[in-house]
Amino acid sequence: MAKAIMIQGTMSNVGKSLITAGLCRIFAQDGYKVAPFKSQNMALNSYITKEGLEMGRAQVMQAEAAGIEPSVLMNPILLKPTSDTGAQVIVNGEVRQNMNAREYFAFKKQLIPDILEAYHKLEEEYDIIVIEGAGSPAEINLKNEDVVNMGMAKLVNAPVLIVGDIDRGGVFAQLLGTMQLLEEDEKSLVKGLIINKFRGDKSILDPGVEMLEQKAEVPVLGVTPYMQLDIEEEDSLTERFHVKKEVELIDIAVIRLPKISNFTDFNILENIKGVSLRYVGTVSELKNPDMIIIPGTKNTMEDMLWLRQSGLEAAILKKAAENKVIFGICGGFQMLGDNISDPDGVEAGGVIKGMNLLPMDTVFQGNKIRTRVTGRFGQVKGILSDLSGEAVEGYEIHMGISYFREKLQNMTSVSNLVDGEEKLDGAYYDNIYGSYIHGIFDKEQIATKVITCLAKAKNIDLDQISSRDYSEHKELQYNILADTLRQHLHMPEIYAILNG
Repeated sequence: MAKAIMIQGTMSNVGKSLITAGLCRIFAQDGYKVAPFKSQNMALNSYITKEGLEMGRAQVMQAEAAGIEPSVLMNPILLKPTSDTGAQVIVNGEVRQNMNAREYFAFKKQLIPDILEAYHKLEEEYDIIVIEGAGSPAEINLKNEDVVNMGMAKLVNAPVLIVGDIDRGGVFAQLLGTMQLLEEDEKSLVKGLIINKFRGDKSILDPGVEMLEQKAEVPVLGVTPYMQLDIEEEDSLTERFHVKKEVELIDIAVIRLPKISNFTDFNILENIKGVSLRYVGTVSELKNPDMIIIPGTKNTMEDMLWLRQSGLEAAILKKAAENKVIFGICGGFQMLGDNISDPDGVEAGGVIKGMNLLPMDTVFQGNKIRTRVTGRFGQVKGILSDLSGEAVEGYEIHMGISYFREKLQNMTSVSNLVDGEEKLDGAYYDNIYGSYIHGIFDKEQIATKVITCLAKAKNIDLDQISSRDYSEHKELQYNILADTLRQHLHMPEIYAILNG
């Protein structure tokens, strides 16, 4: 049976996911079969497995770091927020139902058998499981119903390392306060502390580390530096949205919708030299991009209304009239049409006007489409015509079906990898393009062709633009992460904890 170690944190965004990924890579490099696990994840960024099941992207990233195929067993419960107080509850990759916070709080312990079944299946296949917690284990109002922090650790008797974020300040209070709010049986599971995101001379920190160890009565197993890594992040706490970038030769603006999902679709475009990819949330931030991407969203109708009220819809329509490329993905694709209707109240209910850039209507229905697809672009016209015939692959996660009211050219012809069905996807009309496929840009040749097309439209010398193999780039990032953690964590002690 697999050995386990659990990474918890003093709060959200302290670096739990990265530390978990780094340990997965280290253990894999050392010859172990290792898998990540998170019993309950709340995120709008999700992924579809080869079986057509939905899981959080953080565990996909960690599986990549471990060198294994992502499995829904690694994330048996996924919560996708539908509002400030409600979420879609996904169990073992399939939608169970929508619940408000109070309903789910009373219900979630009923999911413990699902959590344990998934964990034990992994336990039979792997040598080591690196478990990630969520938020903080010291939320005293939530502890009795906890299934993701100390509740999970107790279910499988996993030793725990607690991570604190020094970059935000107050890391000693974070870590010591967390320890003091734990029950005695919970404290007994904590075997070490990690101070993360440190900048500066560590020797200045040493007296505080010594005092923390005395007061917390557990060792500090490392002070890890602030790492500038290009590794996928899973939710809206990402720093990507707030980085102010200079406009490069080719400028791409991604609309930062309030319910934006799967923004990892565009990471590859950020890694092309000569390209700026900016997330914009106001008209003043939009400027004059060469391409505007309207991304996926968990609530198409509400985000369409926000787009209209913010003035960004009018700004996008102006750029479309100037022959700029407008590209919609999933919910963003639905917004490009004429009407979005929700007769069954799947989202907000009723009907809302779209942007009238593609002559199509979208109707929301109760069934969620979840599948992986592979295929090719058809005969694409307009600025992105060089995409014609290129191979494409990705996945679909959406409610709603789009119907074309006029003869529109489909963008891709794809095969559903779950049931083998052949189908057409997406549409284009002049300089307007849309698709339901997440990951449509992930192949290097697709990303390069998109940038090449935009460069040709501006008569830019293509020698000034260069891409890199995205898979190799990600592997390099995981190795840098592992090398950095090896240097700054006390790995012999962590192995000793792992071995009991």
